[in-house]
Formats: sequence, C-alpha cells, structure tokens
Amino acid sequence: MSSTRVVIDLDLPGPTISRHLYGHFAEHLGRCIYGGFFVGEDSDIPNEGGIRLDVVEALRELAIPNLRWPGGCFADDYHWRDGIGPRESRPRMVNSHWGNVVEDNSFGTHEFMQLCEMLGADAYVNGNVGSGTVREMSEWIEYLTRADDSPMAALRRENGRDEPWKVPFFGIGNEAWGCGGNMRAEAYADLARQYATYVRDHGGNTVYRIAAGANADDLEWTETLMKALGCLGCDGQGSSPYQAVSLHYYTMSGSWQSKGSATEFDEDEWYLALSRAFHIEQLLTRHSTVMDRHDPRRRVGLVLDEWGTWWDVEPGTNPGFLYQQNTLRDALVASVHFDAFHRHADRLVMANIAQTVNVLQAMLLTDPETGALVKTPTFHVFAMNVGHHDAQALEAHVVDGETRAVDGRDLPMISASASTKDGAALVSLSNLDADQPRTVVLDLRGRAVEGWSARLLTADSTAAHNVPGQPENVAPVDFDGVRTHARGLEVELPPHSYATVSLRLGA
Repeated sequence: MSSTRVVIDLDLPGPTISRHLYGHFAEHLGRCIYGGFFVGEDSDIPNEGGIRLDVVEALRELAIPNLRWPGGCFADDYHWRDGIGPRESRPRMVNSHWGNVVEDNSFGTHEFMQLCEMLGADAYVNGNVGSGTVREMSEWIEYLTRADDSPMAALRRENGRDEPWKVPFFGIGNEAWGCGGNMRAEAYADLARQYATYVRDHGGNTVYRIAAGANADDLEWTETLMKALGCLGCDGQGSSPYQAVSLHYYTMSGSWQSKGSATEFDEDEWYLALSRAFHIEQLLTRHSTVMDRHDPRRRVGLVLDEWGTWWDVEPGTNPGFLYQQNTLRDALVASVHFDAFHRHADRLVMANIAQTVNVLQAMLLTDPETGALVKTPTFHVFAMNVGHHDAQALEAHVVDGETRAVDGRDLPMISASASTKDGAALVSLSNLDADQPRTVVLDLRGRAVEGWSARLLTADSTAAHNVPGQPENVAPVDFDGVRTHARGLEVELPPHSYATVSLRLGA
C-alpha cells in the first residue's frame, strides 16, 4: 500500500477560513426555486409561507453562511419590483436563459429574505446591470435595508414588512462578459464603478459590493477591474466603489458542447474531472497575483461565486433546467476545491457552489413526482467540513505523495488541508486514486494531540449516488482506520474516499 506523509504545524495558525467560503447559490433555474426551495402555500409538502421545511431543515445541518440570489444569468433579466406585492397580481416574465419558460414571480424579495432568515444565512443579492438601471438597483437596496419613511421603506411596509433586513453582500451584475451584457472589460468596469456608487449603505447596513469578475483563465478581466479602482489606500482617497471581484469556474470532463455524463464515466474521465478540479488552485493563484500588483495589502476580496461540476443533463429532463445526478466523484471535486480554498483564505473571502437544490452540483435533489428529498454526496462533504468554518488555516504539506499524469498536469493522489480553532484541529484528506487504498501519515508538530475521531465518505463504486428509496448509498460513517504513529497518526484511506480527522489538542 502506498504511503504519503502530510506535515502539519499545529502551533502555526494562518489566515481565517471564512465560513463564507461555504456559501451557496439559488437561481431561478429549473427546479432550484420552484419545487426545490419553494412549493407554494397550497402544497401538500409541509411549508412555511410556501418554503419547503424539509429543505430548510436539511440545509441547516450545513450551517449555510450565505445564499446568492436571483442569479446567475437570470439576475440581469430580473426586475425586482415584479417580485413584490400580492403574488396574484405580480407580472409574469419569460425566463429566456433557462428553458424559455414563463416565470410568475411568486418567489421574490420577501420570500427570499424569509428563506435566508429560516436558514440563518446572510443574503447575497445580485443586482441587474445588463438590462436594469442605476435607479432600479439603488431603490432595491433602499427597499431592503432602510428603516425610516423613505419612499422605498414605505413601499416595503405596504407589502407587509416593517423592519428592514440586513443585506451584507450585493453583486453588481453577473457575467458581464457573457449573458450579463456581452461587454468588454473596460465598458463593464466603468458601469461597475457607477452602479456600485448607488448601492448605498442605509442605517446600520454596510454593503460589501462585488463586481462581476472573470470567467476562468481571463486574467485580463481581473486586471481591468483592479485598474479601475485606482490607487487603493492612497492618501485622501475614499473607499473603493466595490470591495471585491468575482470569478467563475466549472469542472467537467468534456467540452462545453458535450460535458460528460454525471453517472456513466470510465476511469480516464474520473481522473480528468479531478485534474480539472485541481485547476482551481492555479486559477486562485493567478488571479490573486494580478490583484496583488494593485492591492498588495489585500483590501479587495476575491469571490468565487460560481463553482462546481457541470455535466450533461439527466436523460429525459428539460435541457434548460440543468438537472444532474451527483456521485462520489462530485463529492471529491468539492473536497479538492475546499482544500484550495483553505490555502487561499488570505485573499478568497467567499465562494458559492452552483447550485443548492436540483441544479448542477446540488446539495439536495427533490423528486417532482413523490416530493421525496435526497441528500447528495456533495451535501455530506459540506457537512463534514463545518468545523473549518471561521477556523484558522494550518499549512498541510503533502510529502512523498504520488501523482498521475492527466491532461498535461500531475494530479496528486492525496489532497489535504487543515485548520484549528477552540483547542481543536480538523484535517481533511482525499484519496483520489480510483482503485488503490493509500496510507497517510499525519506528521503532527507543535502541539500535543490528546485524542481524535474520524469520519469517512466512500462507496463501492466511484459513480455511486443517492436516490429515493436508497438515500444512503453514499453517506459518511464513523471511521476506525486511524491509529497512532511515531510522527502522529496513520490513516488508512480506502480508494476513492474522503475523510476528516478531528483532533483534540493539548498544550
């Protein structure tokens, strides 16, 4: 059995891993909102104000820190006034991006903010730059967050909400290089400065404004947005119009035209997907380097507000609804991303997986016929990682680890990261080898380890997934494959597996 050493200095905590790196995304796309989060008050499915209670209960296990809404591409077609007031009188619209279906706007601002309150999550509202106006965006943040008798606060009260909400995060459009307007970087940068200026802080609500950033490797887009901020920190300069720039990156084993099957793949496709997931490390490094040239003190955040796997839709489903199954492969794509997020916690301030329910790499899948709810393998990785929220990163150096040449890159067979808080540490370990178990020695230095426990996520097949009637084909279990070693601990990882080891630390 192959052996790899992971060196962790338990007494050298680094930057804080913001809980917001475990954020989520809910777009008006397929059955994410309607049938996922929202079923209406007349549904036989237990709900509160139309919001599914089983979905809320499940997601609360993940301690969701924030939820992004209403898009995505939908955001730049969405006009918020259409989604307030009595539901029966709200105007309809065509959701031209996702299935060309008619949207009745029954889930709007009040419903979304109620959902966030039920989840205990911060709201990340994405405004409309592509087809909206500066005034429209300015009035939305006023409607959401102002407490006095301003025109928008009065309108909110007419619609049944007296007190303002807290909205910590606001997106200035989405994918302006594509569905958000097909703009040039320079043109969007000017609009981002303009629109962000009018997303004002009202009362005690301070908004963190996020400019629509680059697609994957487009470093020039990030460069342009950073240049548009001018001289950050120069004497006499006020705060920048936006406080972060975003980045989008999706993992697939094929091309955009033929992305690959979610459940039917061979070993080569397994490794190709994981290699492409590992590319996030290079992307975060490169975009951070561009940002560092303009912002060496790292005042501007990087936000990966769309990431995850994107496969061909499940056969027999609407191709515009992006419904896909979710296997153990997806879970390990997520674990690889999280390890990279932890290593870049000094610049990466938020990430949002696409998406939460029934779309792309979802946490939950709901059956439209029976209403049954299933937790996906990806859900379980999020749940196993809750201990990393707001912990301090620990460097986890993989030594003597084997690699496999895949798609022009060396894919490590072991991925690892670690964090510490409250007298404890959490170590995450992924064995990406499809066939072989691997021994990992945790070389633990700097503090005594007084005890440990472990959890394991794996299955007989790399393509294993959960379905109604078999909801625990892939589910975490207590793991007894950890034992003492002269250097610390030794972990016997099965093939294609993910494990977390919780350490109780002494002095």
